[in-house]
Amino acid sequence: MLPNSTAIAVKELKSMNQGEKQFRAEVGTIGVIQHINLIRMRGFCANASKRFLVYDYMPNGSLQSLLLRKNPIMLDWKARYHIAVGTARGLAYLHEDCRDCIIHCDVKPENILLDSEYSPKLADFGLAKLLGRHHSRVLTTMRGTVGYLAPEWFSGEAITPKADVFSYGMVLIEVISGRRNREGLDDGVENFRPIRFANAVNKGEDLFALLDCRLEGQADGDELSRACKVACWCIQEDEKDRPTMKQVVQILEGVSDIGVPPVPQFLQRLIGGPSEGINYQETTSGLGSWSCSDVQSAFQPNH
Repeated sequence: MLPNSTAIAVKELKSMNQGEKQFRAEVGTIGVIQHINLIRMRGFCANASKRFLVYDYMPNGSLQSLLLRKNPIMLDWKARYHIAVGTARGLAYLHEDCRDCIIHCDVKPENILLDSEYSPKLADFGLAKLLGRHHSRVLTTMRGTVGYLAPEWFSGEAITPKADVFSYGMVLIEVISGRRNREGLDDGVENFRPIRFANAVNKGEDLFALLDCRLEGQADGDELSRACKVACWCIQEDEKDRPTMKQVVQILEGVSDIGVPPVPQFLQRLIGGPSEGINYQETTSGLGSWSCSDVQSAFQPNH
């Protein structure tokens, strides 16, 4: 706790080699920017053998901890939508409003922290990449977390902010459903949650069936529709088909309209191709060689 009674959280970076990289990345990004939806760094400490980062304390923990079924606290729809919009605003700021474009590279529920009002704060910038405004993409080694990685990470292509957009879409599906996306994969690909979302949105089915059952259907229908469509646009295989995070904010806030997204091509391949009655739209992609096993491995944890 600081002298003014502000509660803080201290993060110690353990490994010296990896810790030094993470330390420099976090200090060089979140240490020099401020936004209401980004975790605030209060300071840091570095000596010969240890590295510490000091942040504002987030009393409600991570989004992941509140999405767990065993947690007695259940987020209502209003809180979930507030978190979705706030996280989108934080990413939009990183991508478009900073001096250099910052690609977070590890957007997932564990890295979305919640303050006392359940306002989201994007955290953990240890894998972030800075992209100068005169560059459109950056070539880097694969980084991030299985289950949230955009397809371009696996093809060795240079990365753009649209990689974060894909990760955000996968997170948004989990916010709506209240479950990890990969939970359904072991029961057959037809139960893989992103497939269920993509098919339901594309076919105009009842989107309340996708909602966390604990909410008992208590959600704003227009907001739910926008959120489901946004999520499915964000996880399009071709990054050019994904919206920017600023567009995501505008859509979720009801400022811009959004059309019905096609079922992402990597999901089509996962289920063995288009099914009768589903209106798949043609999109171009440089990842046509991605196999079903490649797609499955992208969503299965290594542990």
